[in-house]
Parts: sequence; C-alpha cells; structure tokens
Amino acid sequence: MRSMGLDVGEVRIGIALSDQTGLIAQGHATLERSGWDLDLAYLAEMAEEHEVERFVVGNPLNLDGSSGRQAERSRDFADRLKEATGLPVVLWDERFTSLSAEKTLIEAGVRRKKRRGAIDRMAAAIMLQSYLDSRNRQF
Repeated sequence: MRSMGLDVGEVRIGIALSDQTGLIAQGHATLERSGWDLDLAYLAEMAEEHEVERFVVGNPLNLDGSSGRQAERSRDFADRLKEATGLPVVLWDERFTSLSAEKTLIEAGVRRKKRRGAIDRMAAAIMLQSYLDSRNRQF
C-alpha cells in the first residue's frame, strides 16, 4: 500500500513516497507552488502514476500540541486534496522535521543553495517514515 507524504509550505511542497510494502519512505520531488488548481492537478497525476492509495500531509502543530494558523492551512490543503483526488488524507504531526532535515543536510555538506528544495523533500520523507513506523507497529 503506497503512501505519499507532503510537507506543505507556502512556496514549495516536499513530496515523499513509500515503497509498495508501506515500510520505507524516500524523498521524491519538490513542487514549486503554482496555485491551487495546478498544485492539486500535479499531485493527483503523480498519485495516479505511482499508484498511491493515501496521502499523509504534515500537520505543523505548535510545540504544546495546539493548532495554529499553519495547522489550519494544512487542514484546508488536506480537505482540498481529498476533494480533488478522492483518496484518503491523513494529517500527521510534522514538528521538527524541517529542522532535522536541515541539520542532516548541513552535516552532509550540502550547500545552502541546494538545501532549499532538498529540505522540503527530506522533511516529507521524515514525516512519512514516522507515519509508516506508527502504522507498522500496530500490526
């Protein structure tokens, strides 16, 4: 069961895909935002191409676990994505994923200019892997 993880920002969307077994997440692409219609059409096409059965959208909660403005934007995005694709959408806590991704890239020696898109893609993979690990522990 393949899942697509999305780290949704105002400028870019980091995209990660799981393998067919739903065990391993890997960064896939970074989408530069172009507007609702184009973004959703691109994601729907990609989901069909990769036989995705569910989306996992990052939910940027506050440190205390409460929802803020960014979390509201993620919920709105998730609702629109579900409506556009007909696929289930799960909101998943993404706290510290971008920070963790950036730290990893810095330690790997990736230059600042190349880190921009890579951070979003890697953050999506970290978030999706957290979701997959949680699901796999249940079974």
